[in-house]
Formats: sequence, C-alpha cells, structure tokens
Amino acid sequence: MRPSRPGVLVGLFAVFAVLTWGLLNPFYSSLPAVPWTAIPTVFLLALGEVYSGWMTKARIERRPDTKPVEPLAVARLVALAKASAYAGAIFAGIFAGFTLYTADLLERGVPRRDFLIAGGSFIACVILICAAVYLEYCCKVPKDSEEDH
Repeated sequence: MRPSRPGVLVGLFAVFAVLTWGLLNPFYSSLPAVPWTAIPTVFLLALGEVYSGWMTKARIERRPDTKPVEPLAVARLVALAKASAYAGAIFAGIFAGFTLYTADLLERGVPRRDFLIAGGSFIACVILICAAVYLEYCCKVPKDSEEDH
C-alpha cells in the first residue's frame, strides 16, 4: 500500500470546497444549522490516531516494555489512516466551503454561528488529516539491519 499523496488530498479538498460553496448559494436558507458536534468528534478521532501511531511505532521498533505488533493489525491501522486522510480532506473541503460562503453574511446571527462552527470543524479536519498522515508514517516497517546475517 502506498502512502497518501498530498496532491490527491489537496485536490479532494479543493473540489469539495468549490462544490459546497457553489451549492450553498441557492440552498443555504433551507438548510439546518451546522452541528457543533463535529468539532469534538473529529478532535477525538485525531487524538486516537496520534496515540495509536505513537504506540504502534514503539511496538514496531520493539522498545522496552512493549509487545510485538501483529502485521495484520498494522495493515488495519494503515487502512484506517488512509480512510481518515481522505475523509478528512473531503470534510475539510465541505466545511471550508461553508466558511467561505458564510464569511460574507457575518452581520446576521445564524450565518455567523455557522461560520464559527464550520471554521472550527475545518480546523479539526485539518488536524485529523495530519494525525492520519502521522499514523501512516508510524506504521512503516523500518529496514532491519539483522536481515544481512
């Protein structure tokens, strides 16, 4: 499996930001308010991925007081990291589109609330992308110098 490519993540982000911004023009007034619950949820996912990456790296490097890691578990973590990176890029684009659209409507109460929540959700998604890339990095198996023996 290849690592997530930054260009693909940026492309997904840009496409979904433009699509969301364009679709909000005719439909914004009929949409419900942006939920604030995305912010803590995505932050907790990012925190879990950073911790998983840190522990997995320690287990792959066989640091003291750690058990060896199962290869299938590492493959599952890499799949989780890739899925989180792509989903984070898509949702970051959606929240960026909301933020850009509502930036012109800050004098009204509901759009200002949506702007702040969408902006916080965008930041949380960027942190999730960084955590996913870190988890992918931690799952790399280092070159073994004992293979030569």
